[in-house]
Amino acid sequence: MSQKTSVLTFKNAKLNNEKITMLTAYDYSIAKLMDESGIDSILVGDSLGNVVLGYEDTISVTMEDMIHHGAAVSRGAKNALVVIDMPFMSYQTSIYDALVNAGRLMKEGRAGAVKLEGGKTVCPQIQAITNAGIPVMAHLGLTPQSIHAFGGHRVQGKTEEAAKKLLEDARAVEKAGAFAVVLECVPSKLAALITKELTIPTIGIGAGNQCDGQILVYQDLLGMFSDFTPKFVKKYANVGEIMKEAFKEYKNEVHSGVFPAKEQEYVISDEIIEKLY
Repeated sequence: MSQKTSVLTFKNAKLNNEKITMLTAYDYSIAKLMDESGIDSILVGDSLGNVVLGYEDTISVTMEDMIHHGAAVSRGAKNALVVIDMPFMSYQTSIYDALVNAGRLMKEGRAGAVKLEGGKTVCPQIQAITNAGIPVMAHLGLTPQSIHAFGGHRVQGKTEEAAKKLLEDARAVEKAGAFAVVLECVPSKLAALITKELTIPTIGIGAGNQCDGQILVYQDLLGMFSDFTPKFVKKYANVGEIMKEAFKEYKNEVHSGVFPAKEQEYVISDEIIEKLY
Protein backbone atom coordinates (compact mmCIF):
# COMPACT_ATOMS: atom_id res chain seq x y z
CA MET A 1 0.00 0.00 0.00
CA SER A 2 1.30 3.46 -0.87
CA GLN A 3 -0.80 5.29 1.71
CA LYS A 4 -0.65 4.88 5.48
CA THR A 5 -3.43 2.60 6.70
CA SER A 6 -5.60 4.10 9.42
CA VAL A 7 -8.80 3.52 11.33
CA LEU A 8 -10.56 5.35 8.50
CA THR A 9 -9.11 2.82 6.03
CA PHE A 10 -10.80 0.04 8.01
CA LYS A 11 -14.11 1.90 7.98
CA ASN A 12 -13.95 2.56 4.25
CA ALA A 13 -12.99 -1.04 3.51
CA LYS A 14 -16.17 -2.25 5.19
CA LEU A 15 -18.28 0.33 3.35
CA ASN A 16 -16.75 -0.66 0.01
CA ASN A 17 -16.87 -4.41 0.73
CA GLU A 18 -13.08 -4.68 0.51
CA LYS A 19 -11.31 -7.34 2.57
CA ILE A 20 -8.78 -6.31 5.23
CA THR A 21 -5.53 -8.25 5.71
CA MET A 22 -3.79 -8.53 9.07
CA LEU A 23 -0.84 -10.57 10.31
CA THR A 24 1.05 -10.67 13.57
CA ALA A 25 4.66 -9.51 13.81
CA TYR A 26 7.03 -9.02 16.71
CA ASP A 27 10.20 -7.50 15.23
CA TYR A 28 11.50 -4.93 12.75
CA SER A 29 12.63 -7.28 9.97
CA ILE A 30 9.39 -9.24 9.70
CA ALA A 31 7.26 -6.09 9.98
CA LYS A 32 9.26 -4.50 7.15
CA LEU A 33 8.70 -7.53 4.90
CA MET A 34 4.96 -7.54 5.63
CA ASP A 35 4.73 -3.81 5.06
CA GLU A 36 6.50 -4.11 1.71
CA SER A 37 4.08 -6.91 0.77
CA GLY A 38 1.08 -4.61 1.22
CA ILE A 39 -0.42 -6.16 4.35
CA ASP A 40 -2.98 -3.64 5.64
CA SER A 41 -2.39 -3.98 9.36
CA ILE A 42 0.11 -5.64 11.70
CA LEU A 43 -0.87 -6.88 15.14
CA VAL A 44 1.81 -7.03 17.78
CA GLY A 45 -0.06 -9.78 19.56
CA ASP A 46 0.50 -11.05 23.05
CA SER A 47 0.83 -14.35 21.18
CA LEU A 48 4.50 -13.38 21.32
CA GLY A 49 4.36 -15.13 24.69
CA ASN A 50 3.86 -18.42 22.84
CA VAL A 51 5.76 -18.05 19.59
CA VAL A 52 8.63 -15.76 20.65
CA LEU A 53 9.11 -16.10 24.41
CA GLY A 54 8.17 -19.78 24.74
CA TYR A 55 5.43 -19.46 27.36
CA GLU A 56 2.56 -21.94 27.46
CA ASP A 57 0.05 -19.10 27.30
CA THR A 58 -0.20 -15.32 26.91
CA ILE A 59 -0.82 -14.56 30.57
CA SER A 60 2.83 -14.04 31.51
CA VAL A 61 3.38 -11.33 28.87
CA THR A 62 4.10 -7.92 30.39
CA MET A 63 3.59 -4.31 29.33
CA GLU A 64 7.35 -4.01 28.92
CA ASP A 65 7.29 -7.00 26.51
CA MET A 66 4.56 -5.39 24.42
CA ILE A 67 6.22 -1.98 24.36
CA HIS A 68 9.61 -3.45 23.43
CA HIS A 69 8.29 -5.56 20.54
CA GLY A 70 5.69 -2.98 19.51
CA ALA A 71 8.30 -0.26 19.06
CA ALA A 72 10.42 -2.60 16.91
CA VAL A 73 7.46 -3.42 14.66
CA SER A 74 6.46 0.24 14.39
CA ARG A 75 9.94 1.09 13.13
CA GLY A 76 9.53 -1.47 10.34
CA ALA A 77 5.96 -0.68 9.29
CA LYS A 78 5.75 2.51 7.26
CA ASN A 79 2.27 1.99 5.78
CA ALA A 80 0.53 -0.76 7.75
CA LEU A 81 -1.58 0.16 10.79
CA VAL A 82 0.24 -1.20 13.84
CA VAL A 83 -2.10 -2.50 16.55
CA ILE A 84 -0.59 -3.56 19.88
CA ASP A 85 -2.26 -5.95 22.32
CA MET A 86 -2.91 -4.80 25.86
CA PRO A 87 -1.54 -7.68 27.96
CA PHE A 88 -3.28 -9.55 30.76
CA MET A 89 -4.24 -7.34 33.73
CA SER A 90 -3.12 -4.12 32.03
CA TYR A 91 -6.72 -2.97 31.57
CA GLN A 92 -9.02 -5.26 33.60
CA THR A 93 -8.14 -3.75 36.98
CA SER A 94 -9.54 -0.24 36.41
CA ILE A 95 -10.34 2.42 33.85
CA TYR A 96 -7.37 4.39 35.14
CA ASP A 97 -4.95 1.50 34.55
CA ALA A 98 -6.45 0.91 31.11
CA LEU A 99 -5.91 4.56 30.13
CA VAL A 100 -2.36 4.72 31.46
CA ASN A 101 -1.31 1.47 29.78
CA ALA A 102 -3.03 2.25 26.47
CA GLY A 103 -1.20 5.58 26.54
CA ARG A 104 2.13 3.84 27.10
CA LEU A 105 1.55 1.57 24.11
CA MET A 106 0.90 4.63 21.96
CA LYS A 107 3.76 6.79 23.29
CA GLU A 108 6.46 4.20 23.93
CA GLY A 109 5.35 1.41 21.61
CA ARG A 110 4.39 3.83 18.80
CA ALA A 111 1.10 1.99 18.23
CA GLY A 112 -1.55 3.23 15.84
CA ALA A 113 -4.20 1.48 17.91
CA VAL A 114 -4.52 -0.93 20.85
CA LYS A 115 -6.44 -4.18 21.17
CA LEU A 116 -8.08 -5.63 24.24
CA GLU A 117 -10.13 -8.73 24.95
CA GLY A 118 -13.68 -8.91 26.28
CA GLY A 119 -17.24 -7.76 25.70
CA LYS A 120 -19.63 -5.79 27.89
CA THR A 121 -17.37 -6.06 30.94
CA VAL A 122 -14.62 -4.00 29.30
CA CYS A 123 -16.86 -1.48 27.52
CA PRO A 124 -16.16 1.23 30.15
CA GLN A 125 -12.44 0.82 29.39
CA ILE A 126 -13.03 0.91 25.62
CA GLN A 127 -15.10 4.08 25.95
CA ALA A 128 -12.55 5.79 28.18
CA ILE A 129 -9.61 4.89 25.94
CA THR A 130 -11.36 6.01 22.76
CA ASN A 131 -12.48 9.22 24.48
CA ALA A 132 -8.79 9.87 25.11
CA GLY A 133 -8.18 9.72 21.36
CA ILE A 134 -6.73 6.21 21.26
CA PRO A 135 -8.31 3.81 18.70
CA VAL A 136 -9.40 0.47 20.16
CA MET A 137 -9.81 -2.88 18.44
CA ALA A 138 -11.97 -5.30 20.40
CA HIS A 139 -11.53 -9.09 20.60
CA LEU A 140 -14.37 -11.59 21.14
CA GLY A 141 -14.88 -15.34 20.99
CA LEU A 142 -11.89 -17.34 22.13
CA THR A 143 -9.96 -14.73 24.10
CA PRO A 144 -6.57 -16.30 24.99
CA GLN A 145 -6.13 -14.30 28.21
CA SER A 146 -9.23 -16.12 29.53
CA ILE A 147 -8.03 -19.55 28.40
CA HIS A 148 -8.14 -21.01 31.92
CA ALA A 149 -11.73 -19.84 32.38
CA PHE A 150 -12.68 -21.48 29.06
CA GLY A 151 -10.98 -24.74 30.01
CA GLY A 152 -8.74 -24.74 26.94
CA HIS A 153 -8.87 -23.76 23.28
CA ARG A 154 -12.56 -24.23 22.56
CA VAL A 155 -14.84 -22.85 19.85
CA GLN A 156 -17.07 -20.14 21.34
CA GLY A 157 -20.73 -19.32 20.69
CA LYS A 158 -21.96 -22.81 19.78
CA THR A 159 -25.05 -22.83 22.03
CA GLU A 160 -28.03 -20.49 21.64
CA GLU A 161 -27.20 -18.73 24.90
CA ALA A 162 -23.51 -18.37 24.04
CA ALA A 163 -24.26 -17.18 20.50
CA LYS A 164 -26.70 -14.58 21.80
CA LYS A 165 -24.14 -13.32 24.33
CA LEU A 166 -21.47 -13.07 21.63
CA LEU A 167 -23.77 -11.01 19.41
CA GLU A 168 -24.70 -8.74 22.33
CA ASP A 169 -21.03 -8.28 23.23
CA ALA A 170 -20.23 -7.38 19.61
CA ARG A 171 -22.93 -4.73 19.58
CA ALA A 172 -21.72 -3.44 22.95
CA VAL A 173 -18.06 -2.99 21.94
CA GLU A 174 -19.17 -1.20 18.78
CA LYS A 175 -21.34 1.16 20.83
CA ALA A 176 -18.46 1.73 23.25
CA GLY A 177 -16.34 3.03 20.38
CA ALA A 178 -14.25 0.13 19.06
CA PHE A 179 -13.27 0.68 15.41
CA ALA A 180 -13.06 -3.07 14.66
CA VAL A 181 -13.47 -6.42 16.41
CA VAL A 182 -11.51 -9.65 16.13
CA LEU A 183 -13.67 -12.80 16.17
CA GLU A 184 -11.62 -15.85 17.18
CA CYS A 185 -12.80 -19.47 16.99
CA VAL A 186 -16.41 -18.57 16.25
CA PRO A 187 -18.74 -20.69 14.05
CA SER A 188 -18.70 -19.21 10.54
CA LYS A 189 -22.46 -18.64 10.32
CA LEU A 190 -22.48 -16.78 13.64
CA ALA A 191 -19.48 -14.69 12.54
CA ALA A 192 -21.30 -13.89 9.30
CA LEU A 193 -24.36 -12.73 11.27
CA ILE A 194 -22.24 -10.55 13.56
CA THR A 195 -20.46 -9.09 10.53
CA LYS A 196 -23.81 -8.21 8.97
CA GLU A 197 -25.11 -6.66 12.19
CA LEU A 198 -22.13 -4.40 12.86
CA THR A 199 -21.10 -1.21 11.09
CA ILE A 200 -17.48 -1.74 12.19
CA PRO A 201 -15.27 -4.36 10.48
CA THR A 202 -14.89 -7.87 11.85
CA ILE A 203 -11.49 -9.53 11.61
CA GLY A 204 -11.71 -13.30 11.64
CA ILE A 205 -9.30 -15.92 12.93
CA GLY A 206 -11.03 -19.25 12.78
CA ALA A 207 -14.33 -17.49 12.05
CA GLY A 208 -14.96 -18.23 8.35
CA ASN A 209 -14.58 -16.13 5.22
CA GLN A 210 -17.59 -13.86 5.69
CA CYS A 211 -15.71 -11.61 8.11
CA ASP A 212 -14.55 -8.25 6.78
CA GLY A 213 -10.91 -9.26 7.19
CA GLN A 214 -8.61 -12.04 8.33
CA ILE A 215 -5.63 -12.37 10.66
CA LEU A 216 -3.13 -15.16 11.28
CA VAL A 217 -0.02 -15.59 13.41
CA TYR A 218 2.76 -15.38 10.85
CA GLN A 219 4.73 -18.30 12.34
CA ASP A 220 1.66 -20.48 11.79
CA LEU A 221 1.24 -19.22 8.21
CA LEU A 222 4.89 -20.01 7.42
CA GLY A 223 5.11 -23.34 9.25
CA MET A 224 7.60 -22.01 11.79
CA PHE A 225 5.72 -22.95 14.98
CA SER A 226 4.86 -26.59 15.59
CA ASP A 227 3.98 -26.70 19.31
CA PHE A 228 0.29 -26.32 18.48
CA THR A 229 -1.47 -25.84 15.13
CA PRO A 230 -5.14 -24.77 15.29
CA LYS A 231 -7.64 -26.09 12.73
CA PHE A 232 -8.08 -22.63 11.21
CA VAL A 233 -4.43 -22.29 10.20
CA LYS A 234 -3.40 -22.57 6.55
CA LYS A 235 0.32 -23.01 5.92
CA TYR A 236 1.29 -20.96 2.88
CA ALA A 237 4.93 -22.07 3.05
CA ASN A 238 7.00 -24.51 5.07
CA VAL A 239 9.66 -21.99 6.01
CA GLY A 240 10.45 -23.82 9.23
CA GLU A 241 11.83 -26.81 7.32
CA ILE A 242 13.75 -24.56 4.93
CA MET A 243 15.34 -22.80 7.91
CA LYS A 244 16.31 -26.07 9.57
CA GLU A 245 17.92 -27.34 6.37
CA ALA A 246 19.89 -24.09 6.05
CA PHE A 247 21.03 -24.31 9.67
CA LYS A 248 22.17 -27.92 9.13
CA GLU A 249 24.02 -27.01 5.94
CA TYR A 250 25.78 -24.15 7.73
CA LYS A 251 26.80 -26.48 10.56
CA ASN A 252 28.18 -29.08 8.12
CA GLU A 253 30.13 -26.50 6.10
CA VAL A 254 31.72 -25.03 9.23
CA HIS A 255 32.72 -28.50 10.41
CA SER A 256 34.17 -29.43 7.03
CA GLY A 257 35.94 -26.11 6.51
CA VAL A 258 33.96 -25.21 3.40
CA PHE A 259 32.65 -22.05 5.05
CA PRO A 260 33.90 -19.40 5.02
CA ALA A 261 35.26 -19.68 1.46
CA LYS A 262 37.59 -17.25 -0.31
CA GLU A 263 34.67 -15.04 -1.39
CA GLN A 264 33.73 -14.47 2.26
CA GLU A 265 37.26 -13.45 3.31
CA TYR A 266 38.96 -10.03 3.53
CA VAL A 267 42.46 -9.69 2.08
CA ILE A 268 45.71 -8.12 3.21
CA SER A 269 48.94 -7.92 1.25
CA ASP A 270 51.56 -10.62 1.82
CA GLU A 271 54.15 -7.85 2.24
CA ILE A 272 52.41 -6.56 5.37
CA ILE A 273 52.02 -10.06 6.80
CA GLU A 274 55.75 -10.81 6.24
CA LYS A 275 56.70 -7.75 8.26
CA LEU A 276 54.76 -9.12 11.23
CA TYR A 277 56.99 -12.20 11.58
